[in-house]
Amino acid sequence: MHRTLTITVPASTTETLCQQLTHLDDVIGLSVQPGASRKPPGDVITVHVLNRGADETLRTVHNLVSDPQALSIATSELTSIIAPADAERVMKDKDEAIWEEIESGLRHQGRLTGNYLSLMTLGGIIAAVGLVSEPVPQAIAFIASSIISPGFEPLAKIPLGLVLRRWVVAARGLGSSLAGYALFALAAGLTMLGLVSIDATSVGELATNPEVKNLVHPGLKELIISACGAAAGIIIVAAYRRSIIAGPLIALVLMPAAALLGSGLAVGRFDLAWEGLARFLADAGFILGFGTLIFLLKQLTVHRRQPIE
Repeated sequence: MHRTLTITVPASTTETLCQQLTHLDDVIGLSVQPGASRKPPGDVITVHVLNRGADETLRTVHNLVSDPQALSIATSELTSIIAPADAERVMKDKDEAIWEEIESGLRHQGRLTGNYLSLMTLGGIIAAVGLVSEPVPQAIAFIASSIISPGFEPLAKIPLGLVLRRWVVAARGLGSSLAGYALFALAAGLTMLGLVSIDATSVGELATNPEVKNLVHPGLKELIISACGAAAGIIIVAAYRRSIIAGPLIALVLMPAAALLGSGLAVGRFDLAWEGLARFLADAGFILGFGTLIFLLKQLTVHRRQPIE
């Protein structure tokens, strides 16, 4: 998708900014509404720009309008640009999100809200049932839990904040991750305790479940799948391909591992809890490691700027 940037600037800078933006090859369309904005007061400049030119456009705006109180920018996806004179350039556009959109998307998915905590709780319940289910319903439960629970985005915020030196972003990602996964594990533990208490399952059934054994003793093949899932998830976030994020979530075993941690603690099998924690930390480590590497490469080769705060 291409980008529409709706920019509000003081009237005194409008003409200079328009001249600079007009000279950018990746700016396909530009229009001005003088005095159209009441908050902040100023002119509204609408820019239709290719993805690969969005960073340069924002860099130009930020360099010219340094007062944050006088600047406002809204971004949106543009389904298509029909401009015969620039058809070849439009055709060769790339798929990259800008830093502000990446951060906004991760913030939306990982904020400590009632919806976020509710989804983590429900995911924990489903994953706990999956730990003591037969293979087919177990696979369904693990996949459903991984997709339902918004556990990837808060972890991804940590390396994003570190790479961009936005410590508040990293701190919020860490806080959301700790709170969300603590609640997830608690819900899983209480669910397992309830199932055992009504004889719907047993501690032995949990400990001897084949997939639980595979979960806590992963081989190289399983770790490769998790590592690729983590890297793919970060690339999807950075490339603004949010509709396919389910794939990496299924490849990772964050949710089953966190559920085993909570379940093991609840039924007194601390060995299982420890092994679940170890597997969870391994997959979380893949996200943090690949997140740092990929976001750093994106900064060095694609964006080359700090987000506008």
